[in-house]
Amino acid sequence: MSSVLITAKDISKSYSSGYSGTRQKVLSKCSLTIHQGEVVGLIGPSGSGKSTFGRILSGLDRSDSGSIHYRDRPLTYTMWTRDYSIRRKIQILFQDPGGTFNPVKTLKNSFLQVLKLPGVTLPDGGITSVLEDIGLHEEILSRFPHEISGGQAQRLALARILLVNPDLIILDEPTSALDLSVQAQILHLLKRIKEKRNISYLFISHDEEVLQFMCDKIFKMELGTIVPYQ
Repeated sequence: MSSVLITAKDISKSYSSGYSGTRQKVLSKCSLTIHQGEVVGLIGPSGSGKSTFGRILSGLDRSDSGSIHYRDRPLTYTMWTRDYSIRRKIQILFQDPGGTFNPVKTLKNSFLQVLKLPGVTLPDGGITSVLEDIGLHEEILSRFPHEISGGQAQRLALARILLVNPDLIILDEPTSALDLSVQAQILHLLKRIKEKRNISYLFISHDEEVLQFMCDKIFKMELGTIVPYQ
């Protein structure tokens, strides 16, 4: 068994709703462990809390209670926001990558911005090698975001993530907005990247067939709690 990469224990989260400010519980004592190189699926209907859990795990949101350990190191929300050397190791790929790119700048500019982040260096072969990993040519970087397809945008969003050399990528419905043929291409691409780099994935989806194809194990978000699936 490979080493434990990240462990979330008893994560709970509530949000205020309505004018009364009533607290609505979204997550209740959710626990999950992901090992190095493992692909873990999280299934559940829309609104079940699975995306909220992914945002907390990636440091984009904070839990009300519970704990997260990365390589046995306890993480706090403050550490996520202040220490990029940790934050870059856990990345998230969203369903709609549109917000990833500045609409008035070329795609190359978006990639160059990533290289200015602390601790990020060009891999051997430069940006070209990363683009080759995702099946695109460097000439695409001269375009603007509105000039590429949804599938190309998702590939490029993944490439930007790969530049920071993450250990874990949280995939939040990454193919659900794509047509079936492009979905298949992206799923096979994710498998190739995982095998080449030994990256771990938390794959969030409502599609059982996709998760069965991608994952080593699957869990279900049920009434705000994570339980084994099947």
